[in-house]
This record gives sequence, C-alpha cells and structure tokens, in this order.
Amino acid sequence: MSERRFSDYTLLTARGLGMGAADVIPGVSGGTIAFITGIYEELINSIKSVNKDFFRILFSKGIPSAWKHVNGNFLLAVLSGILISIFSLARLITWLLEVYPKLVWAFFFGLIIASALHVGKKVSKWNAGIIATMIAGTAVAAWITIATPATTPETWWFIFLSGSIAIVAMILPGISGSFILLLLGKYEYMLTAVSNFDITTIIIFAIGCVIGIITFSNIISWLFKKFRNATLALLTGFMLGSLNKLWPWKETITYRISSSGEEVPLLEKSISPIKYEAITGQDALLWQVIVFMAIGFLLIFTFDLIAARKAKVK
Repeated sequence: MSERRFSDYTLLTARGLGMGAADVIPGVSGGTIAFITGIYEELINSIKSVNKDFFRILFSKGIPSAWKHVNGNFLLAVLSGILISIFSLARLITWLLEVYPKLVWAFFFGLIIASALHVGKKVSKWNAGIIATMIAGTAVAAWITIATPATTPETWWFIFLSGSIAIVAMILPGISGSFILLLLGKYEYMLTAVSNFDITTIIIFAIGCVIGIITFSNIISWLFKKFRNATLALLTGFMLGSLNKLWPWKETITYRISSSGEEVPLLEKSISPIKYEAITGQDALLWQVIVFMAIGFLLIFTFDLIAARKAKVK
C-alpha cells in the first residue's frame, strides 16, 4: 500500500463521520458506509491485527512497530471520525428523524438499494448456493427489522454484553447496531448516556465493543478469504432485508413509554403511501420521498463512477 498523505487521512476521517452518523440511526449500518466508501476490508483486517502478535511486537520492538502492525494511522483516522460523529451528530440526527422522518428514511432507502447493487456486483460467480446464501441473509435481516424490542436489565454485565453484540452489527453492512440495541432495550439508554457523558456506562459499553469487534473481525476476515462470493452475497442479503426498516411509510402497531415519559412507537409495519394518508390523515410527501430516495441512490452511483475511473487510471 502506498504511503498516505494528510489529505488521505482527512478523507478517512470523513468516512468515519459517515459511519458514526449511520450507526446512530436504527436501521442503517456503519458497515454499509464503510463498504460503499471502499474501506471495509482494510478496516476489518486492521482490527483483526490487534492480536497476540501485536502484543509480542509491542513488548519486543516498541510502540512504533506495534502501531504499524495494526495500521494505526488508518484506525485512528476512521475511529476519530466515528467518535466525533456520534458525540456531535446524535442530537442533530435525532432531531431530523423527529422533524423530517419520511425524508431521512427515504434517503437511506435509496442509499441501501444502491449499496446492495454495489456489493452484489462484486460477486464474481452466482450459483444456487450463492443465491440461497443471499436469500438467507435477506430473511435474517428482515426478521431483525420486525422483531419486538425487549425490556432488559441495566446492570454492568448486560451493558457489556450489549456493546459486544451491537458492535458486530455496526460493522456488518445491512444490519444496524442501533436497531440491535433497540431490540436489546438499550438504544435510548445508551443515547442518554452519551448525551449526559455518563463515563462509567460509556466505558463498560466501550470495553464490550472492543472485545466484540476484535473477535468478530477475525471471523469476517476468514470468511472473505475462504468464501468471498458467499460472504458478499450474504452481505447483499443483509442490505436487502434491512429495507423494510427504512421504508418511509409506517403504521404503528404498539407503543412504549420512553424514559422521558413520552409515548413512542414500539412495533411498526410498512404500508403504502395511500394507506398511510388514509390512516394518519397526514401528507405522504410522495414526490419529496421519491426525490430523496433518488438522491441516496445517486450518491452511491456517483461513488461507483469515481471508483471505476480511479481503477482505470491505475
């Protein structure tokens, strides 16, 4: 890999910002952003490098060699972007979802459709087994989007466990770590902890994230090496299955009471824009939604074009 310049690390931080913003939203995966911006496999392999060899190099050759072993500059740039985004954009994204929910979901719906096509194109050979793998991924992700969030304990071990599970979803394209937290009953709890700088809760959750991501990165890296087409097909399925969660028009089936005492949706189902207007009496914003879907789709399409041109130049 050629030596990166300062501008390259600035772009990596920007990609991290996109990952962090996506991870805050239930239904969107930071892993999807990593994949469509071309850093997914490098991210997984860099995280995987935090292993026994890292500690051997650290104690025998020192920090500079260990830092190089784990691709430290790359990880620092991406992680910085993710953390900056989570701590600075959490309230903004929450506000956008409250004020312009249909348009936000529409943008990500278009983005994920294009992303699924982007990843699917990387499968070099389709056969019955690969197609079945994609269908299985679609089914799993779709089931996750309709599962009912649970009420769970707020003890330290469950916060740790939640971090370990959610971080795996956060780096899997198509499966939203935020939505997994919602299913575990810890989404609002962790958002509040971040907003209030509850250091103890954040540290326990972060330790769970570190252990979970190091363990899982080894698995996903091995899958890419041994079963690349099947892994790409599975990830494509995850993205397709997540579309149900991103559909802009929803009918609320059940509600829950938030920690602030407000009644918020618990379980929703996707409906047509016509039925949405009939049930809610609100404007479905059909044309605006279509425009934002197109913007999300064209954003990924543009990334594809830029990547293709860079590949030709090389």
